[in-house]
Amino acid sequence: MFLVNRRDLGVFALGAASVLALAGCGSSAASKSSTSEGKGGNTLVMAAVPAENSTDLKASYGAVIKLLEKETGKKIIFQTATNYAAVIEGQRSGKIQIAGYGPFSYVQAKSSGVKTTPVAAGVETKGARPGYKSYGIVKTGSPIKDLKGFAGKKVCFVDPNSTSGYLYPRAGLMEAGVDVEKGITPVMAGGHDASVLAVKSGQCEAGFAYDTMVDKQLVEKGQIKKGEITTVWKSPVIPGSPVAVSDDLDADLKQKIATAFQTMANVDYLKAHGFCSGSAKCEVDDAGDWGFVKVDDSDYDGVRKVCDVTKDEQCVKS
Repeated sequence: MFLVNRRDLGVFALGAASVLALAGCGSSAASKSSTSEGKGGNTLVMAAVPAENSTDLKASYGAVIKLLEKETGKKIIFQTATNYAAVIEGQRSGKIQIAGYGPFSYVQAKSSGVKTTPVAAGVETKGARPGYKSYGIVKTGSPIKDLKGFAGKKVCFVDPNSTSGYLYPRAGLMEAGVDVEKGITPVMAGGHDASVLAVKSGQCEAGFAYDTMVDKQLVEKGQIKKGEITTVWKSPVIPGSPVAVSDDLDADLKQKIATAFQTMANVDYLKAHGFCSGSAKCEVDDAGDWGFVKVDDSDYDGVRKVCDVTKDEQCVKS
């Protein structure tokens, strides 16, 4: 499968193999329950999903893992999940204690009864608030000037479970009076980069992708030229992808994890306290963030509102 944008995607269709790929690691801590981990166990399991630009995911989280081990006194077992559904099911079953979600997948996890609390989300720069936007885009020179102009057109989305590549765009089109069921020809591009490039090539007359893919990433890679793509719509701010901690952990351990993410898991602290060594780049995750800042459940009410508007089936899957 393609690698996904960790900031964004919700839940992919789940097969048993994806859960086994995450949790079936022999004698690792993944085989233990979160109750035993939180009440005297020596290990915690942390899981995340690769991003589009990910190379070595465990290495990207290496400094944060060292920090968490020091602050909690536990061994952190890091596992890469094949999709967010595996993370949801792993945390539901008690095999994952620290989970990296997308905003949509976090809301889906909570609505399906997973007992977890968001404690932090990544930000690209110090002092920023976690969040990003979905862009509605066309090739520069297109007669389409707004979302109303998407009617009757071939429109690229990312994936039916993408927050900024499908869910928010669907709400935007509906609010613009476009019939999202019969009034457009949807194309699922499979990635934010693919959606933008399909618009560039003319495979789609319009499309959607998250902001930095359009404004920065593809330009820096030389895959599009600055000014080649025009943004005709911007969504409300979408909350950042949360790190969520299992509610089955004891309160003191949960607080230690939350405090570590909220006040220490940033490149400034990690460099100053020796968690990043040598000439390697100091990283907190695979998204190029400066660090993490505090979030809480109410920050994701905007996603819930969009679910209410769209009535999308992905919002109610359990």
